[in-house]
Amino acid sequence: MGKKDVSIIGVPCDYGQQRRGVDMGPSAIRYAGLQSRLTVLGYSVEDEGDIHVSNQTSTVQVDTQLLNLDEVVRVNTALAKKVTEVVEKQRVPLVLGGDHSIAIGTLAGLSKHYQNMGVIWFDAHADLNTPETTPSGNIHGMPLATSLGLGHERLTKILHDAPKIKQENIIIIGGRSIDEGERKLIKELGIKVYTMYEIDRLGMTYVMEDTLEYFRKQKIDGLHLSLDLDALDPLYTPGVGTPVAGGITYRESHLAMEMIQESGLLTSAEFVEVNPILDERNKTADVAVALIGSLFGETLV
Repeated sequence: MGKKDVSIIGVPCDYGQQRRGVDMGPSAIRYAGLQSRLTVLGYSVEDEGDIHVSNQTSTVQVDTQLLNLDEVVRVNTALAKKVTEVVEKQRVPLVLGGDHSIAIGTLAGLSKHYQNMGVIWFDAHADLNTPETTPSGNIHGMPLATSLGLGHERLTKILHDAPKIKQENIIIIGGRSIDEGERKLIKELGIKVYTMYEIDRLGMTYVMEDTLEYFRKQKIDGLHLSLDLDALDPLYTPGVGTPVAGGITYRESHLAMEMIQESGLLTSAEFVEVNPILDERNKTADVAVALIGSLFGETLV
């Protein structure tokens, strides 16, 4: 990553799911020392503040398969515009969530500048549900599908009508809780997934080497990392809304971040689903900041 200017964008949104508290995630990550960590690494850091998120939810759910749709659309539209603005200033967007539904806006904003963007989806879940397959109605389980143009048009058409990413340019790492509808879509679209089985069997070094080499062969013009803290085992990140046992270890996660940094491909990132209410003394936010440090060039020696 040649750029040395980073813009932090907070998105205190919890409308993509039903457990309160994740809206405090951006504050928790900032409190854990994010800006000073990046400044020590030599970056010029500009905190853009938070995207405005209303605390008034719709009293009537028009569609129980798309909970809080109005609020999610408003937040992601504003975020998409902010991300576009940051990229136009030649700065690296670093987005802090909030729940993972905010990736809809991040990817929409990035898609205005990258025509062949690669996406690493570091997550216990595939987030490939649609209104037809969702078991919960939570939109934080839909951002990848939405970004592929699958789902409600109010979400898929944020900023522009076209799909925001290509199915062949997605690699999911850490999957271990994938719904049946998502499995069918993964097979149908041929999306690359490294589940915990592959990580255990092959090792994180192989997984990341293969991922990064794949993106080089795809001749991507940008690489976005979308990291849900529930990708890690709850032992390390207890403050997430949907923890799944048997996840990625602390060191495996740092190794992945270090290898992405070394590749020189990274152009943007987001860290989501930190929920301080469920956390232990801000442990999950501390892990997020440590991983961001590795992603942006921090080394052990």
